[in-house]
Amino acid sequence: MNKSNHCNEHTLDNIDQIERGLRIKSIRENELKMNKSQLAREIGISSQFLGLIEDGKGNLVYKSLKKLMSLSGHSSDYILFGLGDNIISEARIILEKYSKEEINKSLEIIRDIVRLIK
Repeated sequence: MNKSNHCNEHTLDNIDQIERGLRIKSIRENELKMNKSQLAREIGISSQFLGLIEDGKGNLVYKSLKKLMSLSGHSSDYILFGLGDNIISEARIILEKYSKEEINKSLEIIRDIVRLIK
């Protein structure tokens, strides 16, 4: 790997870490309505370390991530990567019972309802 690619990869990792920290901070403030000390205590880390994580300068270990998932109801995919959350997983589980045709008919009904609401 040349120096330029290595720097780009490092920069992308930093951006991911900053975004992850912002997601965790948003979960703490907007959903859990906790201060740093409260959340840190709940997930088993210091409030100083939580501050570093929220600033994009640290990462949660598995044990703390698992506790945050349990507290917030968010998936690890969402917390770590900003990917789809519980609703997507729940929808997949529910839809497994139905045929593609039944799902498509249901989507048509949902689209009609949305048009009526607008």
